[in-house]
Amino acid sequence: MRPITGRELCRLLEDRGWRLARISGSHHVYSKLGQVRNISVPVHGKETLKPGLTTKIARDAGLTW
Repeated sequence: MRPITGRELCRLLEDRGWRLARISGSHHVYSKLGQVRNISVPVHGKETLKPGLTTKIARDAGLTW
């Protein structure tokens, strides 16, 4: 898995039907109809997310790549 920034991950979520519910500080919180869980993505400029966090968010959101 290649390094990905928070903004890029947000774009992937939006492309797959997740919508931005709110922003709390530097965290963007996404929700999707039919999903019980919300997804929180840290967006810290151009800083890349750590691999474990990226994997966890992708698994929770049902993303595959």
